[in-house]
Amino acid sequence: MRFQDKVALVTGSSRGIGRTIALSLAREGADIAVNFFRNREPAEQTANEIRQLGRRAEVIRANVGELDELEGLFADIEDKFGGLDIFISNAASGYNRSVLEQRPKGWDWTMNINARALLFGAQHAAPLMQARGGGAIVSLSSPGAIRVIPDYVVVGASKAAIESLTRYLGVEFAPLGIRVNAVSPGLVETEALQHFNVIQESVDIIERARRATPAGRLVTPQDVANLVAFLCSSEAEMICGQTIILDGGFHLPAQPVEAQ
Repeated sequence: MRFQDKVALVTGSSRGIGRTIALSLAREGADIAVNFFRNREPAEQTANEIRQLGRRAEVIRANVGELDELEGLFADIEDKFGGLDIFISNAASGYNRSVLEQRPKGWDWTMNINARALLFGAQHAAPLMQARGGGAIVSLSSPGAIRVIPDYVVVGASKAAIESLTRYLGVEFAPLGIRVNAVSPGLVETEALQHFNVIQESVDIIERARRATPAGRLVTPQDVANLVAFLCSSEAEMICGQTIILDGGFHLPAQPVEAQ
């Protein structure tokens, strides 16, 4: 197993993509810090599944958008696990509104959880990883970092910040033995889709996106978890500061054409 006796933190790992990543790393031998903010029950369920795999799991509540709680999260990890090898910055939130409807509170909330947590989380993770000989950091971006998605302006800006931070962290952390990269999945069928007006207003958008994807299907949470695990492994040792697009080729055509 690639991560035997490694310790991994996956923020926002009680459900969705984060949960799938946490379980995948556990299957590869990692002990997991399961992070949640609002709902403890699904976090405990994820932790129980990890324990059933024979790995250790600790549930830690923290709003990663608050700097004191973020610092406490890493302090708890050091206290409970004695160190850290893998940091997956997955927790995300956002106000999905048009440009003219955005407010400063929504900007701060989204940026703090999505982007600021990566930068200052990496600061806290680095000494824990250095003490264990190095590690890996992977963040989750989205196509909205470089493309315009309806009502996605603040989230898109936060994802663009994540990709820029990934490059800077990649360069500065590489000499420390810490690899930093990001994954940008295409449309993934999760509960989170229901939060977007563009999804609510078009019941067939998922099927249309599937037809427009050259690979013939949408990305799954397990696809994302597989790529994240690869980027955390020694096999990805020379991948540094990159954002890997995982979309089955959806964004390659100039104008995606539906299959006939």
